[in-house]
Amino acid sequence: MKKTLSLLMAFAVTAAVLSGCAKGGAESTQATTSASETESTKAQKPADNYTLKIGSLKGPTSMGLVKLMDQSEKGNAKGSYDFTMVTAADELLGKIVSKELDVALVPANMASIIYNKTNHEVTVLDINTLGVLYGVSADDSIKSAADLKGKTVYLTGKGTTPDYALQHVLKASGLTSDDVALEYKSEAAEVVSILKEKPDAVGLLPQPFVTAAMAQNDSLKMVLDLTKEWDATAGENGGSLVTGVTICRNDVIKDHGDAINTFLAEHKESAEFANANVAETAALVAAAGIIEKAPVAEKAIPYCSITYVDGDRMKSLLSGYLKVLFDMEPSSVGGTLPADDFYYMP
Repeated sequence: MKKTLSLLMAFAVTAAVLSGCAKGGAESTQATTSASETESTKAQKPADNYTLKIGSLKGPTSMGLVKLMDQSEKGNAKGSYDFTMVTAADELLGKIVSKELDVALVPANMASIIYNKTNHEVTVLDINTLGVLYGVSADDSIKSAADLKGKTVYLTGKGTTPDYALQHVLKASGLTSDDVALEYKSEAAEVVSILKEKPDAVGLLPQPFVTAAMAQNDSLKMVLDLTKEWDATAGENGGSLVTGVTICRNDVIKDHGDAINTFLAEHKESAEFANANVAETAALVAAAGIIEKAPVAEKAIPYCSITYVDGDRMKSLLSGYLKVLFDMEPSSVGGTLPADDFYYMP
């Protein structure tokens, strides 16, 4: 399980206060309006007012959640939430197991590991992020994975999901480890440094490191979209390249189903907002410290594959992806593929 980048809060609130009611009826009108707004707010709140404790990673898997976090901070969310952001996926695992968190946004394979580790006590609610891995280089000859033959690819984490994903794509393209040299580095920043010194090298990076690398050297470009390469060779049961999913403890689903369903509706709206309002989302992302500067965030967001997928399609995409990982290395998904109860079907 690899450290990922993830998430948020903050953003400056702009409120226009309108005034100018006639002096004589101002107090009466204000009182009536206030009472009406209160009743409207109450009507919008779910019957289950349980506060969901939600944890996420400081990185792409949580960018689709920033709008909801902002609304919650302002008191405008329909549900009641307590958000926690961490920098390491292992922290989320520990907090779910110890029941410090109800919901967590985690790497897809980690969800399966937690499911196995807790004796099936968690369920996947949705997919929040699809593929965020890209090949970056100044080498214009690279148009597909097959063009990597004879080249060296720099990437992070031997035995991590980016490694498995790349190896799967290479194999599906008819290449072996003899055809492509893989150079592993401890963190993405090292790969960025290599690309800065040797632009013709090929780096496999997740967003937003891709955008950061290209900002440092304008000769660099995205030469390979690993998600497209995966999908092109996946077949009917190959799923898709899934980066992040949202999991929940089963006891919380059982006891607070209304709160979960309210969260899912708001999570979907938040993800859709991120894709439709990139500049506003970039400001939220930067204010939260997920990406340092809003202009960089604005360039990165369209390539972060922010999404909301639930139900049957979620199960199809995720189960296919986990099967590929399992076939390559069973321990990457916790030793056993999850059963049907792993997938939330409201």
